[in-house]
Amino acid sequence: MLKKVAIYSKETNVRTSEGVAILVKEFNSRGIQTHIHQRSAGALFWSGSGLPDLPDMVISVGGDGTFLETMLKVKDLGIPVAGVNTGRMGFLANISNEEISHSVDMLCRGDFELIDRSLLEISEPDSLFGGNGSTALNEITIQKNTPSMVTINVYVDGIYLNTYWADGLIVSTATGSTAYNLSVGGPILSPGDESIVISPISPHNLTIRPIILSGVSRLRLKIEGRSDSYLATCDFRSEKLDFGREVHIMRSPKKLRTVMLKGMDFYSTLRNKLMWGADKRN
Repeated sequence: MLKKVAIYSKETNVRTSEGVAILVKEFNSRGIQTHIHQRSAGALFWSGSGLPDLPDMVISVGGDGTFLETMLKVKDLGIPVAGVNTGRMGFLANISNEEISHSVDMLCRGDFELIDRSLLEISEPDSLFGGNGSTALNEITIQKNTPSMVTINVYVDGIYLNTYWADGLIVSTATGSTAYNLSVGGPILSPGDESIVISPISPHNLTIRPIILSGVSRLRLKIEGRSDSYLATCDFRSEKLDFGREVHIMRSPKKLRTVMLKGMDFYSTLRNKLMWGADKRN
């Protein structure tokens, strides 16, 4: 049973502000304590806020980008995260702004299921992204930093897999399979899947295709190119690295616990967001 929730947002636009206000009103009317946190306010939702204990749930208000930021703040704590979409696509933040009142009812009744989502992390090099963490909910990518392509040699558990001549490479979780991975023609995985997907970005060899690996695989990427550096990304964070610096990727020992309201399952989200089965003749 919910007793207190934390609400996180990073936007200050009208839709997001309205969504936060409705959430506070709906939760408070049911006797549930709320705490609002915005990105500029500090690192933790509950520090110095009158919440001596951790919240029972975190509500991310914004788009999928806000949800990714929320992940970084709660990934070590096991707190379930629900997402209210005031952005555009909203695969992760799948509660619409117009359905907040009904959704709060469902949350309070326990009409939801928890889905543990796999995370990826860069184990080497460490201390990337200004100390903001090398854990990804969606994907880790290697990308060119100049017009010239990069050459990426990939080893899986010490065994040579392939050399990719491409604009880059996406290493994706099941959650990220509907993000950048999808846009380059990679496969869609259900969110509870623990597999790792490798998808090239504009490969210069048409025989190269995406591949799905076991979630326990450990990847070693050796990157070469004609310029001085390449770009490594981890969800929304990025950093330039010198050629010669390898990137090692593995599944994180932690998972992110997310909230899926009943009736808003992954497959209905696919049909609604990607318009699967839509036919103008019907």
